[in-house]
Amino acid sequence: MSEKCCCCGNSGNQFKELEPTLEKYARVPGSLITILQKAQEIYGYLSIDVIHHISKATGIKPAKIYGVATFYAQFRLQPIGKNLIMLCQGTACHVNGSQMIEEAVCEYLGISDGETTEDGIFTLNNVACLGCCSLAPVMMVQSADGDETYGNLTKDKVREILAEIRERA
Repeated sequence: MSEKCCCCGNSGNQFKELEPTLEKYARVPGSLITILQKAQEIYGYLSIDVIHHISKATGIKPAKIYGVATFYAQFRLQPIGKNLIMLCQGTACHVNGSQMIEEAVCEYLGISDGETTEDGIFTLNNVACLGCCSLAPVMMVQSADGDETYGNLTKDKVREILAEIRERA
């Protein structure tokens, strides 16, 4: 593998971790989603700079890349907090009070769905289903330490969990 960026030729490129993926897929039709997934895995989200870099490497216009990135819920265009809270809103969780849990999270953290706390510790995302219906209502918290699932939530329990996570941060 070369030391230079495959699309702009710069050495010391800020996107060097993405270069192997671009070298492999930049000219493969239908591989944009694979490239975007890898870019998000590396950088945590798809910045405008990353989108432009992918555009140069693939020849796909930035507007089209942005359109794909905004169409699919899996892609993020903003950085996320150190702890990504995925709050289940599936049927079992809804019936068992997920709206009440969402209110408690939003009230405690001062954010809404899709937002990140000012300190960058938490991001809240409502999700369709976590597949833990027997634990409803449930949330999963992703962090650098791994994923932790919390079930049978109450307003008090969720506040305790968030306080504990904040202390560790």
